Amino acid sequence: MTASKRSTRRDFVDPDDAPDLSAPEWQAKVAAAPVKRGRPIAENPKRQVTLRLDADVLDGLRATGAGWQTRVNTAIREWLERQR
Repeated sequence: MTASKRSTRRDFVDPDDAPDLSAPEWQAKVAAAPVKRGRPIAENPKRQVTLRLDADVLDGLRATGAGWQTRVNTAIREWLERQR
């Protein structure tokens, strides 16, 4: 085998040298560790819908830049509040 095609990396760690994670002290550490991944769950999550719009309306909304969907949501919410 040539030097450019080594079978193992230089930082290889033998799995036999790893600590036993089934030991009680490791189980306690794993159980106590906080696991918070991703975004927090929203109280009132948004739902995806399909909405058919005229092409020029959609182009105009998208032309307003990033956040256009949030602005549409806000505009619809304000319109609904005025209808009450």
